[in-house]
Amino acid sequence: MTQEALRVRREKIVREHMADEIDHAWDKVLATFPHPRYEIIATGAVHDGRPDVERYYTTSRQTFPDQRNTLLSLRHVDDGIVVEFILEGTQLGPLGPLPATGRPFACQMTAFFLFEGETLVCERIYSDTLTIVRQLLGDMTPMEALGALVAAAKVKTA
Repeated sequence: MTQEALRVRREKIVREHMADEIDHAWDKVLATFPHPRYEIIATGAVHDGRPDVERYYTTSRQTFPDQRNTLLSLRHVDDGIVVEFILEGTQLGPLGPLPATGRPFACQMTAFFLFEGETLVCERIYSDTLTIVRQLLGDMTPMEALGALVAAAKVKTA
């Protein structure tokens, strides 16, 4: 396969993957990986293997059932594709210790879609969790948001 053909194949996989996530077409999303793996850098969470990734889809969409992405840019790198996008959603379920707020969020993020040849092996997501939490809590300052999270965590463990 030529380098250009590989780039075209990878880009098709990534674009379909992202569109199918919006549509909650989980079987199609899972079909883009022979072994699904997500690494969420901001939280340190790793979802590895189909059962674990399916739980991730279920829990994240219980929290943000209308979660969607808007592609901003797509760049090819030697071992994959780097995508910048806006992630949006409305919090209708708990997010860790934070109960549902009913508030929306929008956050610019980056995802590295890592490939071995034409095979997707990992989606590694970089985001700013505090930006999301601040919006969910009503546009608090960063320190107010941290304080609210600490208080919520203390209540949950009490």
